[in-house]
Amino acid sequence: MLDVCLLGTGGTMPLPGRWLTSLVLRCNGRSLLIDAGEGTQIAAREAGCTFKSLDTICITHLHADHTAGLPGLLLTMGNMDRTEPVTVIGPVGIGRVMEAVKVIAPELAFPVTVRELPPETEQTIDLGDWRITAFPLRHTVPCFGYLAEVPRKGKFDPARAARAGIPKQLWKHLQQGETVEGFTPDMVLGPARQGIRLVYATDTRPAKALYRAAADADLLICEGMYGEAEKLPKARETCHMMFQEAAKTAKRSGAKELWLTHFSPSLNHPEDCLSAATDLFPAASLGYSGRRTTIRFPGE
Repeated sequence: MLDVCLLGTGGTMPLPGRWLTSLVLRCNGRSLLIDAGEGTQIAAREAGCTFKSLDTICITHLHADHTAGLPGLLLTMGNMDRTEPVTVIGPVGIGRVMEAVKVIAPELAFPVTVRELPPETEQTIDLGDWRITAFPLRHTVPCFGYLAEVPRKGKFDPARAARAGIPKQLWKHLQQGETVEGFTPDMVLGPARQGIRLVYATDTRPAKALYRAAADADLLICEGMYGEAEKLPKARETCHMMFQEAAKTAKRSGAKELWLTHFSPSLNHPEDCLSAATDLFPAASLGYSGRRTTIRFPGE
């Protein structure tokens, strides 16, 4: 299963009652954070999220509302006596950002590894039991969306294991994907089953790479910077997305559910514009600070 917590829904700057957009994902004891704008660690505390198991931070792009919270976040993690390493992933230039962070956080007690993503390419990062794929978006600067996937092994077939003469004490190891005493998992497991797919995309116009990533996603968390129809020229000029465009993206890609986020500071009442999305995609709803869900494997 994949635990999901949306820490905020703001774009450009935090507002009273609306933290900047960022997301915490947790799977099998490991946590990942996507974006760290100003106030992210406060939003996390309010939502009851801990950074104790956080080992990966993914940055969509280098604008301040997605990166300015990094120094305080890392310093707080250091003050928690953390020694485990952290990996920071983002577009080319995130290395320079982290060098700047070291000016005010020069003595972190844990190592930080930086991974820069080449522009206009897809990159998959293995996280053990799950993985993330960065894919390019359409913004005014290099920007990436992130697809989180939790794969699911095939179903264990005890009859096959018995026919193959595999000792029962080895069955558990094979179920877990291990090769033991010359026996391999494919000898007892059926074809891979449907896993979990979540997509996070902010600061973008509609994009082919986003449609592909969001195909059959269990949840698409997508920016709706503007809701009012008259803001379409502004959305095109600044490379952001309208509510209805996010809804069209969810519908076209076959996503099961859509959470709208990254609202403009000028959008005081997103709920007044929600019908622009739900008329096109009924499974659309508004994100909010601290919104949570747990995505489980189908049938669980």
